[in-house]
Amino acid sequence: MRILVLGGGGFVGRAVAELGVARGDDVTVFHRGRRDPVAGTRVLTGDRLAPGGLAALRDGTWDVVVDTWSADAAAVRDAAALLRGRAGHFSYVSSRSVYHYDETAPPSPVPVAEDAPVVAGDVPGYAGDKLRGERAAEAFGGPLLLARAGLIVGPHEDIGRLPWWLNRLRRGGPTLAPGPRTLPVQWVDARDLAAFLLDAGAAGHTGAFNVVSEPGFTTIGEILDTGNEITGGRADLRWLAPERILAAGVRQWTDLPIWLAPGPLHGFLHDGDVSRAIAAGLRCRPARETIADTWAWLRSLPGDAPVRPDRPPVGLDPEVEAKLLA
Repeated sequence: MRILVLGGGGFVGRAVAELGVARGDDVTVFHRGRRDPVAGTRVLTGDRLAPGGLAALRDGTWDVVVDTWSADAAAVRDAAALLRGRAGHFSYVSSRSVYHYDETAPPSPVPVAEDAPVVAGDVPGYAGDKLRGERAAEAFGGPLLLARAGLIVGPHEDIGRLPWWLNRLRRGGPTLAPGPRTLPVQWVDARDLAAFLLDAGAAGHTGAFNVVSEPGFTTIGEILDTGNEITGGRADLRWLAPERILAAGVRQWTDLPIWLAPGPLHGFLHDGDVSRAIAAGLRCRPARETIADTWAWLRSLPGDAPVRPDRPPVGLDPEVEAKLLA
């Protein structure tokens, strides 16, 4: 299979490229050349935001295209339009953030499925960018899949969520653990997302898919206990009630990555309906495997893990943590 990855040097795009190479596919990656290429791929270089930046894509045909872009939707539109008629299938990596969340509304009695209302088309920020990206991808004019991913983890993560926790656990000592420990978490390993994208593209699947593990796949307790074990067992986990954490001004999801306090927002993000993706072939590896492989990758680096400059830094201030644990 001939695969084109728009991206391919960072996180999800890298996982797609690596899997394609491992399967024996002919893989081309298109990016700005700021990261080391995946071995075994053909590299095309260009800046999607610059005039004439797509020139390297003017020739060639592919069976499957995967686009991971998450900023200005014009870049998605221009690439999709340029590839129209020269590729068999186009997948755009979107996000479950496109669904509309109203914090004043009562919790929905059913998990969020692909037909749920989405945000307004002009809403600023990440959610709006992803929704506009979905609509821009229609310029491809052929079979189109929208992979609405949830929390993405695994080796090469460039947001820093799971890496922050693993480094914190390795540092050891009294460690704030946000409760309750049975709090369920939905996530997807980037490598499992990559497998879904390539398999779904080959099968010709179209439309929107919530691409994340089933509800209750793992818990915050399993993540921290397993991470502590794998990093050497140095942390003394001190489980605190969510009310106490939030009252101290600690920001869920940002100061304490991955964690969301029990409530409507947690249910909205961690109780998604993934039946359509599972029926189409999505399979998620055990959480322990993702955690262990992420730690092995972190230990292989000569320095800190790379992080995307367009995302806010994550992690709890040690002084705030110490004060809460005092």
